[in-house]
Amino acid sequence: MKLLYKPLSLAISALGGVLAGMVFKKSWQAISGEPEAPKATSTEHRVREVLLAAALQGAIFGVIKAALDRGGAEAYERTTGKKLEKKK
Repeated sequence: MKLLYKPLSLAISALGGVLAGMVFKKSWQAISGEPEAPKATSTEHRVREVLLAAALQGAIFGVIKAALDRGGAEAYERTTGKKLEKKK
């Protein structure tokens, strides 16, 4: 059954990346008023602004990834009755 989880997990991860990108873009627009976040190589923006954008993007991607991974693991357990990982 774990073999069935892998393709599902990959699909959920791809969807999560798209969702995280959309959430980040909307969040950045709300915070900065700019339509696009600065790229790391952009010399038109202050370093502080570039680092803030990177930190926000990382936090959003991390939270969404963790939420989807957790939801997927719980759905797998409910469906199969088996845990993906053993408690340490």
